Amino acid sequence: MSLEQAEFKNIRFVRSGPRADIIINRPEKRNALNAATIAELYHAFEVCKDDPAVRVVVLSGAGDKAFCAGADLAENLQTMNEYLRLVQRENFTGLFKIIPGLGKPVIGQIQGLALAGGCGLAASCDFVIASEAARFGTPEVNVGLFPMMVSAILLRNLGRKKAYDLMFTGRQIDAHEAERIGLVTRVVPAERLQTEVDALAAGLASKSPAVLKLGKDAVLRADQMPFNEALDYLSTMLSMNFLTEDAKEGMTAFLEKRAPEWKGQ
Repeated sequence: MSLEQAEFKNIRFVRSGPRADIIINRPEKRNALNAATIAELYHAFEVCKDDPAVRVVVLSGAGDKAFCAGADLAENLQTMNEYLRLVQRENFTGLFKIIPGLGKPVIGQIQGLALAGGCGLAASCDFVIASEAARFGTPEVNVGLFPMMVSAILLRNLGRKKAYDLMFTGRQIDAHEAERIGLVTRVVPAERLQTEVDALAAGLASKSPAVLKLGKDAVLRADQMPFNEALDYLSTMLSMNFLTEDAKEGMTAFLEKRAPEWKGQ
């Protein structure tokens, strides 16, 4: 075990070339999120953000039953100072902030259940590749809770009507319905899930990391702007794109009919 992996008890963190895999590793609990797991997930994403060698991140869950079944309710029922509970909640919302702000593409590899906070984590990913056996939902309302923080993510991914359908009813949907409403990028047979994720990760890792970061950051910001303001901002960002070394290299390589050699600048 590497020193890096020794830091983690509830997740597995594996780096191979330009790819990093973050795997929620509590299969006996359906990969439910307790405070320690959330903290480890956040730390792993911080490591990925700060490491220029990492170009793509794959988020998955151990076992074949669940990607993540949401919060660990047994822990939530424990008596706790409300301030400490608030701090833990901020760590959870931090995950929803760092994934879109990572500057690198994040792929959600979804098998089995993706419920409650797990559904929110999946929706936070830039790409979601789901097994046909995957199921999604926000069943919190069935136990007297509402998916408060998750609602911000679902509304931005699905729009109000589809998000309300999940959040107010608590129903679960299959992978194909999740794909139809925009929660999932692509649905594949269970036996092809790993192959599809590997191919996508390799393809993304082969692109310019500088351009992917510029693009991801720009699109995220533009999404919060009025339409005309977004167009003006994106026009400026395209100028910034043209100024990068990788843009010059990419266009030159195309004209010279060779593969580009990205510098990440």
